[in-house]
Amino acid sequence: MKIYVFGTRGFPHMQGGVETHCEKLYTALPESFQITVFRRKSFLPPHAEKQLRHIRFIDVVSTKRKGFETFFHSFLCACICIVKRPDVVHIHNIGPGLFTPLLAMFGIPVVLTYHSPNYEHQKWGGMARAILRLGERLSLAFSSRIIFVNQFQRNKYPEKIINKSIFLPNGVDREEPVKNRDYIDSLGLTPQRYILTIGRITQEKGHDYLIDAFNLLDRQDVKLVLAGGADYSQEYSVQIMNKAKQENIVMTGYVHGDKLSQLYSHAKLFVFPSYNEGFPIALLEAMNYRLPIIASDIPANKQLRLPEDCFFKTGDIDALKDKMEGMLNKDIGAYPYDLTEYDWRKIAEHVSRLYEQAVNETID
Repeated sequence: MKIYVFGTRGFPHMQGGVETHCEKLYTALPESFQITVFRRKSFLPPHAEKQLRHIRFIDVVSTKRKGFETFFHSFLCACICIVKRPDVVHIHNIGPGLFTPLLAMFGIPVVLTYHSPNYEHQKWGGMARAILRLGERLSLAFSSRIIFVNQFQRNKYPEKIINKSIFLPNGVDREEPVKNRDYIDSLGLTPQRYILTIGRITQEKGHDYLIDAFNLLDRQDVKLVLAGGADYSQEYSVQIMNKAKQENIVMTGYVHGDKLSQLYSHAKLFVFPSYNEGFPIALLEAMNYRLPIIASDIPANKQLRLPEDCFFKTGDIDALKDKMEGMLNKDIGAYPYDLTEYDWRKIAEHVSRLYEQAVNETID
């Protein structure tokens, strides 16, 4: 079965929840599937792999212009799919889903993964939000099958949508903490003496008020680490970089592999102050490393069923400061989270069945 994929900037080693989701999902699918993933050239690292196991890549010309990047890339991908005629096109998120009716018109079944309602993100203006809402309506209506990574989001829609959809959370690789610390040493960090957050430097991640809450702490022996890069040169990322120009705040940029493992393994506390999420992979990763967690009380975070005292009111600087202070004063140690349902192999099995259903429905 030939599966073509777009809606991700690409992988491996690309920043982003959708990018991580796609890398883990498609490498977990059996080799009986011929997976072709469209990537965006302007975001690829130098010497990017041309093939990964049974996955091949088509690198399409792209732009980094915010608001136009996704539309332009997705249109080109949809046109190529119409020419190549794969068995299924798998689209990730509602922006790229704008072109679902075009694919359906040519008889190509579409599986949509709905990651998050992007129109809620603060970075978008009125016109962009209207286009994203249109993409939501069209992709939900014309997709053969829909995957929601967020049960709360799925429950918002009428029975017609729910009947052709399934809830599948993101997964996480089970990895043990590492002992090596050469990377954190190079950053001037001491094990158990820093607070960690992971995520792109964008408005919906809440880095600004996390820094404000951290600055209220009366703790000179603890540092704050912001791990993640900015996608665009924009006012918000410049604001965060300026706020972080302090001795006890470290910005690492995008990290992966052993460097990321070291950051997780030696942190005292993981904080996730996001305003909007689909199903937060960074939280799953922090749970895998058995870190104490503080998270904003948005529905996406609460679906991970963390202890109630892990949450604080989203955007409340004083509440976040009090939570961090309380956690830092405790000797908590490794926390035993249950991650059995977040298995990429089981998730891949469900996705395989959805592909078969989409193809059989088209044949019938």
